[in-house]
Amino acid sequence: MTAHPAPNAIVGEPASSVPYCGRFAPSPTGLLHFGSLVAALGSYLDARAAGGAWLVRIEDLDQNREVPGAAAGILRTLERYGMQWDGRVVYQRQRLSLYQDALADLGRRGLTYPCGCSRKEIAASARSGPEGPVYPGTCRAGLPPGRNARTLRLRTRAEEVGIEDRIQGRVALAVHVELGDFVLHRADGIPAYQLAVVVDDAAQEVNQIVRGADLLLSSLRQRLLQQALNLPCPTYAHLPVALDSQGHKLSKSDAARPLDASDPLPSLACAWGFLGQVALPSELDRLEEFWTFAIAHWSAARVPKGPTQTSPIFHKERVH
Repeated sequence: MTAHPAPNAIVGEPASSVPYCGRFAPSPTGLLHFGSLVAALGSYLDARAAGGAWLVRIEDLDQNREVPGAAAGILRTLERYGMQWDGRVVYQRQRLSLYQDALADLGRRGLTYPCGCSRKEIAASARSGPEGPVYPGTCRAGLPPGRNARTLRLRTRAEEVGIEDRIQGRVALAVHVELGDFVLHRADGIPAYQLAVVVDDAAQEVNQIVRGADLLLSSLRQRLLQQALNLPCPTYAHLPVALDSQGHKLSKSDAARPLDASDPLPSLACAWGFLGQVALPSELDRLEEFWTFAIAHWSAARVPKGPTQTSPIFHKERVH
């Protein structure tokens, strides 16, 4: 598809000699809502302002959670909102062999191990971490007698893992202590998100990842995997997460109604303001005018760090 033209320089960002390749990677568990629009808009503008490529990947590994027609609906909404992706859309379900190759590589080097523990067993014996129970390493030295493998886990290193986030700043954590050895291949036979996204980003040569801050700790897991697989390490920028009036993440809230694909400009203007950007011209009333202005004036330096509560008025009047 034809990309929007980029300005001569990135507003508020240093020039880079490395070609920019970004992406938007939604799961087809429903149609796009305001929270996902924020992630799509931020990643799209950051790529186009840098004169870079913007890819779309549908993360459809978990068929039990997939809503029929959601993938096509997501792509249709992106098109109607004027977000033009480069190349073909990639579907994770068609890339299983890549994930199996990565698992085999890690296994040959002793970086994975089989685990026979259920979620219920882990919850009963594990201490709590920043994202729930931390796997206590029950099967790290081998499966206990009489147990069968359910999952494959990464053998995490006893050292701090960190990233320099363009919005959040330095983020670091002792993953082996705070998050534990995490699953790479699930009990239902599906490659885990952490593995698939790392393999796909490397295969697609994605070097700039702009997404919601709810995935910040996942980025530390992914950095560990990138290093374990000897893959390039992309740069991250984590956007504020849209919350409802009760402080819940919008994607898990009743306020997360599908975007109105017939009238994109009000939603785009709201998402632009949510990301802390300069005021739009009052006379701006056409979609093409929005994109010309937004690409020319995008500044990642203006994006706020923390979670932000969206306006209840927006959800009542602008999203249907």
